[in-house]
Amino acid sequence: MNKRPTIVIGMIAGALWSLAVVWAPQMPGLPFLPPQLALPGALFAPGLVMIAMIGRLAQRRFFDDTIIDGEDFEPQSRAWIDQRVLSNTTEQLILALVIWPFVALTLGGVVVVVMGFAFAIARLAFWIGYHVSAPLRGFGFAATFYPTVLAAVWSLVVWLF
Repeated sequence: MNKRPTIVIGMIAGALWSLAVVWAPQMPGLPFLPPQLALPGALFAPGLVMIAMIGRLAQRRFFDDTIIDGEDFEPQSRAWIDQRVLSNTTEQLILALVIWPFVALTLGGVVVVVMGFAFAIARLAFWIGYHVSAPLRGFGFAATFYPTVLAAVWSLVVWLF
């Protein structure tokens, strides 16, 4: 079976999601939220998702004698998938940590708060999609990565012009 069409559909859906996540909070009439207040709020929901991921891996280790001592997970196992999801989420969150402060300064705090909640939802979609079928993780990946990239580019354009 060709997996690429499923991945491409997820990527397109993630791109549309990204436009909504970055553009909608910039609508006129929304309250101003200072970046120093927005950033902690923006990172809270992603932090909760990471707590769930770390907790799930700890639970898997505790109840499985073959991995309780920190052994590597069996490739393609549910624990292996959870570890990969956590690793990718960590990578995405580090990217957010270095990009979102500039976004908050240039596009406004509300944008990063919305991005934070959208990040959490997209990471859950990535996690669930990966467990259902690896190509289904495409939407969750794109819906997390693309908003950060789009917001970075948009912020840079606003700052320069």
